[in-house]
Amino acid sequence: MTSATVAAPWTYALQLPNDPRAPGVARRTLRAVLGSHGMRELADTAELLASELVTNAYRHAGLGPYGLRLRAVTADRVRVAVWDSHPYIPPPFCNRRPVPVPASDRAAPADSGRGLLLITHYADGWGAHTLGTAPFGAGKLLWVECGAVR
Repeated sequence: MTSATVAAPWTYALQLPNDPRAPGVARRTLRAVLGSHGMRELADTAELLASELVTNAYRHAGLGPYGLRLRAVTADRVRVAVWDSHPYIPPPFCNRRPVPVPASDRAAPADSGRGLLLITHYADGWGAHTLGTAPFGAGKLLWVECGAVR
């Protein structure tokens, strides 16, 4: 019996429903995909980054659609992207600079907004693309990359 080998680049896409369980589904899917491609060492970081992006899409896209896209950039590097129908591109994606830690966060944790700080700390790179214009497909795609530590 032979096993199939899929070399980089490969891509997986998962459209997610407007459901509070969708971020968990996205995390489990990401972990399964990375494991099946021998990239388990990236799973913890990629899962954290995907979780923040997918949760933000769920919270801010309203009833609009959103989804997760995974792509192998190289054999030891993955790009995690989330698209949604909301056109706003938040920092650090709009200016490619790290998000500063607000003074209030140093004293007590905030209820929201810390995910973007995590992205600038754990991702090797990040960016954004707009997706069309209203009313025919306004939205955005936010992406992050992480790779194996050498």
